[in-house]
Amino acid sequence: MSAGADRLARADASPTATEPPRATAQARPPLLQVRGLATHFMLHAGVVRAVDDVSFDLSAGETLGLVGESGSGKTVTGFSLLGLVDPPGRIVAGSIRLDGDELVGLDETAMRAVRGRRMAMVFQDPMTTLNPVLSIATQMRLAIEAHERVSRKAARERSVAVLDRVGIPDAERRIDAFPHQFSGGMRQRVAIAVALLNKPALIVCDEPTTALDVSIQAQILTEMRALVADLGTALIWISHDLATVSSLAERIMVMYAGRIVEYGPTSEVLSAPRHPYTKGLLQSLPARAEPGKALAQIPGSTPSLLDLPAGCAFRPRCPCASDACAVAPASTDAPAQARGWRCHHPLAQ
Repeated sequence: MSAGADRLARADASPTATEPPRATAQARPPLLQVRGLATHFMLHAGVVRAVDDVSFDLSAGETLGLVGESGSGKTVTGFSLLGLVDPPGRIVAGSIRLDGDELVGLDETAMRAVRGRRMAMVFQDPMTTLNPVLSIATQMRLAIEAHERVSRKAARERSVAVLDRVGIPDAERRIDAFPHQFSGGMRQRVAIAVALLNKPALIVCDEPTTALDVSIQAQILTEMRALVADLGTALIWISHDLATVSSLAERIMVMYAGRIVEYGPTSEVLSAPRHPYTKGLLQSLPARAEPGKALAQIPGSTPSLLDLPAGCAFRPRCPCASDACAVAPASTDAPAQARGWRCHHPLAQ
């Protein structure tokens, strides 16, 4: 069991819940400002509202966890930030500002100047992002040359330094290897190194440790915490694993059916969830199950984004649902506490 799972197992899951028009870190000016982001996929069967009215702020050096079940819109949110949503999907509303610069509406050439240089992404499976027929040295050099003109020697020296920083042993020699010559954990370290090459202000990590064993996962989480502290890089950590997020993120946003249903400081959200969905996720953790008893689970399954129920999308699965939930709940925002939720019946504290 990971340290994060142990911590969650000991946490007192008392009730609490809301959605965020914005999750704001009060102490620091925001590096990233997202307002009313909506990303839809236009299909023959209808419109899939994968991301629907998502708003939050993120400060430099801060780690934000984005959690929820598969299909909740987490990955599409991350792709939207980097302009990686392919047709038939597109951003249909909202604003994404990075250091005050609006990203929504930029053409592909302009977005390429942002990706890798100012904002980068680490994907779940590094084998889908690393080119199997190019050496690590070549791939890292190309990533640098995409944004600046440097000599091959300088590019190699920078690449070796970054590989060494993320824990690749004997980086000077291993840089000439190919992706298949690395283990899964080492490949993920290489992918993180590529993301760090141009010192971006923000890195979006899309479940980068899901496929790794617990010991390797713990090592990478430790390294990511150190990198964020040393470099001042902001981090968005997308995951369905609350234990992992609890050990890494300062703040957390819980997502369901394309919307943020609760957000706030990680310790507060996990110890006193206000939204029934957040509480259901916490109760489903194996670490919280009593030996010999069946695991708790949220009844039903996530709804099709093509056919969402009227009102609150969680209503068919919610133990607190009432007739009032047939109307979509308004967002509740408590900016002084950086705490919010979207629910007609927030759980009592």
